[in-house]
Amino acid sequence: MNRVHLFVVPLLAIGCAGAAERVTPAPAPAPAQVEIQTLIDELYAVISGPAGQERDWARMRELFAPGARLSPMVRQLPSDSLATGPRPAMMILTVEDYIERAGPMLMRDGFFETEIHSVMERYGNVAHVWSTYESRIVSPDSEPVDRGINSIQLVYGEGRWWVYSILWHSERAGAGSIPADYLP
Repeated sequence: MNRVHLFVVPLLAIGCAGAAERVTPAPAPAPAQVEIQTLIDELYAVISGPAGQERDWARMRELFAPGARLSPMVRQLPSDSLATGPRPAMMILTVEDYIERAGPMLMRDGFFETEIHSVMERYGNVAHVWSTYESRIVSPDSEPVDRGINSIQLVYGEGRWWVYSILWHSERAGAGSIPADYLP
């Protein structure tokens, strides 16, 4: 099945599902949890590496569903006043936008991001992972320069899981301290 059709067909079915009986699927079996965690691990691995090491951008593209988005919360000065200071704003990037913007910095400085805790939930062919991370520059053994939480949405189709979107906010970007429920 064409990947584009994979994500359109369920939307078309919504209009026809009103009278259908709703069935609650059983909890995610271990294989789905393992597949999802493997995908999350690959996501972190593809952006991590020492300075001078080219990232495997082809592999990154393969991890994401067509039309997927990556959305960091960033500090932005409001247009109405410099006196109020920066406040969070969401950037919306395609996979290609992310590669273009982040790629040079990742290769120049070296960057290592690791998951330190996660909370995974799944319903049918949709999954959500709250993935707490630590970021390091230069070396995987250096002190963390930031921590935050990735909100990762995934979809199952064509026999595998795909990243559909990632929205993240970090302590350094103004999110505040990470709540204890999202720490190891």
